[in-house]
Amino acid sequence: MTSTPSTTSLDTELSAVNTILGSIGQAPITSLDFDNPEISYVYNLLREVNVDVQNEGWHFNTEYHYRLTPDINSHFVLPANVLRYDVSDNQDQRTTDVVVRNGRLYDKVRHSDEFDTELELDIVWLFDFNDLPSVFQRYITYRAAGRAATQLVVNPQLVQLLGTQEAQTRAACMEYECSMGDHTFFGWPDESTYYSYRPYHALRR
Repeated sequence: MTSTPSTTSLDTELSAVNTILGSIGQAPITSLDFDNPEISYVYNLLREVNVDVQNEGWHFNTEYHYRLTPDINSHFVLPANVLRYDVSDNQDQRTTDVVVRNGRLYDKVRHSDEFDTELELDIVWLFDFNDLPSVFQRYITYRAAGRAATQLVVNPQLVQLLGTQEAQTRAACMEYECSMGDHTFFGWPDESTYYSYRPYHALRR
């Protein structure tokens, strides 16, 4: 099991669906009635975009060096909410190359799905819409609204307007990513500390 990001959710799937419906000129709803074909279609658009966005791999849903232990049959079965994965630090010495076959990890180097040691994977997780940071909820909602407008409404001006809103919310996601990710071009590994040159240290000597 993995813990979900500790963020305050400002949107829900219902409010997101209402935003999408409002963007194409439809009345809001009070509950997700999947017997209604239009509601079901819009909801599926929201879920598809949610997967597409999270599949890019962001700071909030990417975890490095996630340790897995084989089960009693020496197999690795990935959790259902794993979007992407790769063996950690496997770029220099490609001694393991894993893919999923028959629902479990398979090593293409050893030609086997049985493992006798733990594995560390870099994993991109899929979280529920309600558990996402608010900036990503907004981005996903407007991106889904653009798809809905393209597929359900013949209005190029509306699609262009929604595209502008989508671009603005993606910019907010990039700002969030840069702020929260603590990225560095020096290439320092995770769980390490780098102190840049500080002139006052020399002055103190």
